[in-house]
Amino acid sequence: MQARRYAQANNKERGTKKNGNEKQRGPRTTQCQNNEDLTSPSPTQVVIIQPQDQGTKSHPFPHAIVAGIERYPQPVTRRMSKSRQSKRSKVKPFIKVVNYNHIMPTRYTLELEGLKGAVSNDTFKEVSQREDAKKNVKKALEERYVSGKNRWFFTPLRF
Repeated sequence: MQARRYAQANNKERGTKKNGNEKQRGPRTTQCQNNEDLTSPSPTQVVIIQPQDQGTKSHPFPHAIVAGIERYPQPVTRRMSKSRQSKRSKVKPFIKVVNYNHIMPTRYTLELEGLKGAVSNDTFKEVSQREDAKKNVKKALEERYVSGKNRWFFTPLRF
């Protein structure tokens, strides 16, 4: 008897009706579990621009300046017009300083010569310099995406 009441209570929570004619929805899940921060992005692929093995005064630990993709380009097909293809090929990059403990190296390499001089330690001091560096990174990544090289870098990680 208690099992039947429990099942009826669960059906009410899930928004289903008893007769089964209605489409059933799955159980509701919570938005935030184990104090995870919803604003932080999921693990992403990054390119190391400038490694700092000894650390600096502002960051006294081994770290690297990295660039990655915050918003990946959308899929493009041949049937789309040129303007739509160019809109869907846009990339939103990010640059940040990351501790070596939070980086997992892979066997892949991505050579972007234009990024080496675009971002430095002084870039993070002023907002305008940071925005200019992001624009340079965006331009380099979009050129690489349109050329069709390194497709693995422009697909989001699936976990």
